[in-house]
Amino acid sequence: MSSSVSTIRAAFDADQFRALGHKLVDRLAGYLGAATGGAKMPVMPGVSNEQLNAAWSSRFQRGAGRFDELVARMVAGSNHLHHPRYVGHQVPPTLPVAALAELTVALLNNSLAVSEMGPSGAAIERSLIEWMTGAVGWGAGAGGVLTSGGALGNLTALLAARQAKAGDSWNDGTAPRLAILASEQAHYSVERAVRVMGFGRHGFVPVPVDETFRLRASALEESYRAATRAGLTVIAVSASACSTATGTYDPLEEIAEFCAAQGLWLHVDAAHGASALLTKRYRGLLKGIDRADSLVWDAHKMMLMPLLVTGVLFKDRAAGAGAFASPRASYLYEDAPDAADEISRRAFECSKPALGFPLYAALSLYGVDAFGQYVAGTYDLGRRFAEMIAATDDFELAVHPDANIVCFRYTGGRGKDLDAVQARARKRIVGEGAFYLVQVRLPAGLFLRTTIINPFTSEEDLAGLLTAVREAAA
Repeated sequence: MSSSVSTIRAAFDADQFRALGHKLVDRLAGYLGAATGGAKMPVMPGVSNEQLNAAWSSRFQRGAGRFDELVARMVAGSNHLHHPRYVGHQVPPTLPVAALAELTVALLNNSLAVSEMGPSGAAIERSLIEWMTGAVGWGAGAGGVLTSGGALGNLTALLAARQAKAGDSWNDGTAPRLAILASEQAHYSVERAVRVMGFGRHGFVPVPVDETFRLRASALEESYRAATRAGLTVIAVSASACSTATGTYDPLEEIAEFCAAQGLWLHVDAAHGASALLTKRYRGLLKGIDRADSLVWDAHKMMLMPLLVTGVLFKDRAAGAGAFASPRASYLYEDAPDAADEISRRAFECSKPALGFPLYAALSLYGVDAFGQYVAGTYDLGRRFAEMIAATDDFELAVHPDANIVCFRYTGGRGKDLDAVQARARKRIVGEGAFYLVQVRLPAGLFLRTTIINPFTSEEDLAGLLTAVREAAA
């Protein structure tokens, strides 16, 4: 046996795995305790790309690195999402049990191309889809798949819309000049999906928003007529619940009325905001979502899951199956007893891990109500933060928040270039690692943007953020 083969075989030694695993969990547990406790550690690593590139050499040699040391460097050079002062992008701190479930999925490495290759993973996915569609309010005819992120989810849903509303485009090609109406605040992945489908730059028809950045339902008719006059055939409306930039929910009930009157497919990008369905206080923000034909729901946003797991859900399971034609792959499907029902026939991915196991494990251990309370708590804190901002005389809100996304800017020193003030303040704060927050450009200018997604973030942290902005803007 060659030395290279023996090296690989030795790497599967169970005792070695156990020893490495114990060290790994001990190190990560120590990190978790320090980060969630708000220890005196920066939220950001504070090193440049050049330094990181030098630290992670592309020259590999046996024995050149120890796993424990690699993990330590990975932790040190990463953003600390478990820190209470992480209020940046819509990426949550991962539930520890979900991380352990992810390890299980990785080691088993079952593919969900067909159920035979990943029996438990396939059953878990079917169960989660049933639970999610039930939460939306759909009946037994609904269905869907789990996929790798909201961007791919939006594309999958809009492909189904095209197949349902524009003839057999999968086999006959795309009819000329198709279009989709969407809020001018829609996530960029919606327009990207439109272009990927071959609709071109005219295929994305932006609908104006109101002063709260919600799609103006009253503007749908004129946008539809303008598109029709331009020779476009509108097949769908894509609504946001909620928008990425400002966290506002489009009026789904009114949009659904318009779609029903025009015979259009209604898709809802609820990647961030669908989890409000699990709350009593905020599920009203999604009134009308049960009238949608499709929606996406990211568990890796407001359900504390590791990247990536997105539910692509369809009111009519059969319509959802139209997103992709049945592939010719006898090595997968010829002997499968339920070949027509295989997950990979309804998703872009063929090989796919058991994406649902971390979520299934978390729901089984903690129950649905715990997640509802977490979501409601972050939304509550978003509103409280908005009240804190409104009570000052040197900050202003972009819009009162629907969700846990809050956009604001520092206005102290009115003679200053406010855009430059926000950019300078953010750069200094992030550079020092005190907080992680981002920015967004709105019609009135540049605003600072926070997503309150960490269950350990407190009002005290948010008050500290306002102080930090004042000091950094000086």
